[in-house]
Amino acid sequence: MNIQRTEIGSSERSSELRAVCQVCPHHCSLAEGQYGRCRARKNENGRIVSASYGKITSLMLDPIEKKPLRHFYPGRNILSVGSFGCNLSCPFCQNHEISMAGEEQSVYREITPQELADLADEYRTYGNIGIAFTYNEPLVAYEFVRDTAELVHGYGMKTVLVTNGYAEDSVLDELLPFIDAMNIDLKGFTEPYYRMLGGDLETVKHVITRAAAYCHVELTTLIVPGENDSEEEMEAEAQWIASVDPEITLHVTRFFPQYYMTDRDATEVSRVYRLRDVAGRYLRHVYTGNC
Repeated sequence: MNIQRTEIGSSERSSELRAVCQVCPHHCSLAEGQYGRCRARKNENGRIVSASYGKITSLMLDPIEKKPLRHFYPGRNILSVGSFGCNLSCPFCQNHEISMAGEEQSVYREITPQELADLADEYRTYGNIGIAFTYNEPLVAYEFVRDTAELVHGYGMKTVLVTNGYAEDSVLDELLPFIDAMNIDLKGFTEPYYRMLGGDLETVKHVITRAAAYCHVELTTLIVPGENDSEEEMEAEAQWIASVDPEITLHVTRFFPQYYMTDRDATEVSRVYRLRDVAGRYLRHVYTGNC
């Protein structure tokens, strides 16, 4: 990763060195000891490091369909792992206790990539196919994902990412050779909506396009009433997905009020099914969720 350093004022003390994180388009410029927007990366001695490396808050053997992945080893299980931190700020986040928390607010255990890969191997007897990095945003700790995934591949097992897809190409360059499947949140299909969540649509579209050329990709769109629930937006989204690959699976899921977004009711089931039908005009595999 390229790290840029600049000095503040005339002092050369290390505490006044700033470093720029290059993991995502936020490019947080951090003073010594300062954490980035994601809460998972920090400036340590003038270098950006992963503060969450090997620190896991969640560990569970899940059906692969819960990721959700419908066309990747259906009926099998996968060891699902979460840490803390996220580089978006979705007001409806269902895992906000860990994704919106930092190191000091999180309860975690430390584990090495080798220990985690060995654990995945032990769970083969329970139908486990590998490891899924999920629950919080895994790309903000890409180094741990990369190091573990390489070992998991050595065992002949699979690595899955469940991600918001908000990262720079340099991160994808290091990760994609070791990733077998991804579920990427395509949260909507307008720039204003993505700006509200703290990201941008074009970056996510670029990540989807690159990922689809490397591995199995499925997408999830949470339908939030009054935000991204129009037929016109879903039609535009589905047309674009089909232009990348009409075989990409789309999960159209139902919103429930939580976290900071409790000012509206859950999405009407009929609306979710209607938007599924709209997407189905262009895509071969469209499913509903949370209905």
